[in-house]
Amino acid sequence: MAIRRIHRPAVALIAAAAPLLILTGCSSNSNDSASSPASASQQQAALVVSDQWVKASDEHMTALFAVFSNNSDNEIRIVSGSTPVAGEVQLHETVSEDGVNVMKEKKDGFAIPANGSLAMKPGGDHIMLMDLKEHIAAGQPVTVELRMSDGSTQSVTAVARDFAGNQENYQP
Repeated sequence: MAIRRIHRPAVALIAAAAPLLILTGCSSNSNDSASSPASASQQQAALVVSDQWVKASDEHMTALFAVFSNNSDNEIRIVSGSTPVAGEVQLHETVSEDGVNVMKEKKDGFAIPANGSLAMKPGGDHIMLMDLKEHIAAGQPVTVELRMSDGSTQSVTAVARDFAGNQENYQP
């Protein structure tokens, strides 16, 4: 009986203290990481996408436009993309050839400079969605997953809008 009485208080003490120890441990870890400058910068997104939109289209291709801002101290390079609404995603630039605007694939991708930005707009750099699997209607959200040169990915959701276009021609 004496052994039982010794164990019961010890078990009761451990049972009562365990949640406090766990909470204290979690609280301590949370405070350490929240106040750490390294973890605060990791929580801040390196690549911020704004003003994104997709051209509504009844054709077999359309384009994604946006402003990409790089909040890091290193260049970020977008090298490819994918989307469920298109068979292929290509990175394009628009150049003038003999007075005609021509879209060409940009094989080396788009570089967003450290602490800088890149605006993709009609008549300039853009992300082409080719071999559309469906028509893209104005107001429809379209999600594109972008892949960076370091292997990371970022999803961008843009709403389609009507736009007449800049009369570019596609030259593979």
